Amino acid sequence: MDLSSTPRLSEQLREKIEENIVTGTFCPGVRLDEVDLAETYGVSRTPIREALIQLEAAGFINKRLRKGWEVASIPASRLCEMFDVMAELEAMCGRLAARRATEAETRQIRSAHLACLKAKEASDPAEYYRLNEAFHLAIYEASHNSFLIEQASTLHRRLRPYRRLQLRVRNRMHTSFDEHEGIVKAIENGMGDLACDMLRAHVVVQGERFTDLVSSLESMTSSRMAVEA
Repeated sequence: MDLSSTPRLSEQLREKIEENIVTGTFCPGVRLDEVDLAETYGVSRTPIREALIQLEAAGFINKRLRKGWEVASIPASRLCEMFDVMAELEAMCGRLAARRATEAETRQIRSAHLACLKAKEASDPAEYYRLNEAFHLAIYEASHNSFLIEQASTLHRRLRPYRRLQLRVRNRMHTSFDEHEGIVKAIENGMGDLACDMLRAHVVVQGERFTDLVSSLESMTSSRMAVEA
């Protein structure tokens, strides 16, 4: 069996390419060649193509006729707007989860939160993000609103690399874990308005802090492109 064609590998490759885009290694307008990427990561073209299709669906790259794939331009102001919307969607999920979550779903949210502890103590942002994502998705599911779950999940995927990278900011994992604790308690106690407010603040802080980082990265990218020109 060719492991290079497994979905898990394509997801790993998508994350690697996402991070290169976010950090400016792959600048807006840069062409992404399947053959070059396959050689860089030591895999066949199949998982690379699957990863690129996923990235196009998420809006990170565009398919150009007869020109292959090209990195899309995402201004910091656009990211800030997306985080604003994400904050409101998550706030709604929190309010509804506090009202509608079953006992089993509440336990799942608590369990997902506690699972983040080991990664936090190990200062492992990648693992923390993976577990953090499960925590947020558990809250979405507990809202019992299928349309809201769909919209929140879609935007969550779109912002995945930005939410993952901001965890590298000093002390952010510890702050995030503490914020999660308050959110869990609010949901457990059926305090919908509090859960709503805490989730909104939790995501808006992410957006504001990371927008500052993205602005710096854009400046660095512009300077590098000017030097290369």
